[in-house]
Amino acid sequence: MKKEELGIWGEDEALAFLQRKGYQLIDRNIRFKKYEVDLVLTDGSELVIVEVKARCTSQIGEPWRAVTRSKQRQIITVADQYVQTNQLDKNVRFDIVSIIHNTHQTSIEHIIDAFSA
Repeated sequence: MKKEELGIWGEDEALAFLQRKGYQLIDRNIRFKKYEVDLVLTDGSELVIVEVKARCTSQIGEPWRAVTRSKQRQIITVADQYVQTNQLDKNVRFDIVSIIHNTHQTSIEHIIDAFSA
């Protein structure tokens, strides 16, 4: 599977995983300037911004480790713009879904409240 295909597949898997947990999809692939947010969902009364990282292996580290402080700032920027544009009055939470998928296994790790603005 190519990197782009794995990314799309990972987002679909993360969405299905979160929906099974009761999350409701609001939007996906939100862009602001050159930045993007993968998934926007609700969990009860909270707005949840989700970054999805999918890899074929954990040899270079768990996928969630790629969400550096710089990447977090980019996600926060998009989330702020999204909340303002849509005039949302909700608490915002930032989660990460980390996926390792290969011919041997698929593992999904959901990190709730992974970082904060």
